Amino acid sequence: MNRIRIGVLRGGPSSEYEISLKTGTTVLNNLSVEKYDLREIFIDQNGQWHIEGKPVKISDALAIVDVIFNALHGEYGEDGKVQHILESHGIPFTGSGSFASAIGMNKEMSKEVYRKNKIKTPQSEIINKKDNLETKIKEIFKSFPLPVVVKPVSTGSSVGIAIVKNFHNFESAINNAFRYGDMVMIEEFIQGKEATCGVINDFRDKKFYALPVVEIRPHNGQFFDFEAKYKGKSDEIVPGNFTSTEKKKIEEMAIEAHESLALRHYSRSDFIIHPSRGVFILETNTLPGLTEESLIPKALMAIGTTLPHFLEHLIELAMRKK
Repeated sequence: MNRIRIGVLRGGPSSEYEISLKTGTTVLNNLSVEKYDLREIFIDQNGQWHIEGKPVKISDALAIVDVIFNALHGEYGEDGKVQHILESHGIPFTGSGSFASAIGMNKEMSKEVYRKNKIKTPQSEIINKKDNLETKIKEIFKSFPLPVVVKPVSTGSSVGIAIVKNFHNFESAINNAFRYGDMVMIEEFIQGKEATCGVINDFRDKKFYALPVVEIRPHNGQFFDFEAKYKGKSDEIVPGNFTSTEKKKIEEMAIEAHESLALRHYSRSDFIIHPSRGVFILETNTLPGLTEESLIPKALMAIGTTLPHFLEHLIELAMRKK
């Protein structure tokens, strides 16, 4: 029997290049070479595609595979661009489609979807590089109680995010966030416990299956930033120490976000639980990391599912175009 030819797409021209390399390694190391013919497709930081170390045309790379496992993160790989390329070539791929990916990657657009579907999310404002920045920054600073969260609109892995408590840091945080794009979100800071919850399509006889809610305790005492995520500077407790009511609400909201954003295959949404105001969704990750430090693998382990089984499930969904 011919093995299914899997192209594992990793690297890419984004701020999450290194994380993508790790996710791609995880995928390559956890798929059976007896069942699959694995082909690494590396994209360098200039956007050039490679196979076996040699630059290739995109069409030539896609001609030698049956399905793509998208192990990219961040810009290009998670914002709909590479999905559009794959769709235009008619190649099946894991993860969400181009339109849903573009919405999910854009924090403001996804918040609009949350609000439309009555999924509670913190208040926010947007600053555009084209605005009169001096005036706009002062106006927004006066309208939000401190501290506030400053974040780029279109990055993942908490890249460029800061919690600020005074005007000087507010300005510098905005300028830093502009390094990652032309739009910056100023968001209400909500003090509370951090949580994340993954969702898988068509898993264990459920259309949308919510993985156990993970509690996150950053060592910095503030929030789950890049270093907490990828340098071991947080404790992740699976399942988290939440009440049954909180767990149920988080699971419901994760599924609602996944469904309302029209995502497919899998996603992971992040939450803050305020002691009196309840559960707030922060954002939804359309291609969650699958590194050794990542949260999806930890949640899978908690329900007795192996990573190879999960990866095969995603490939089957892609092949069936579900």
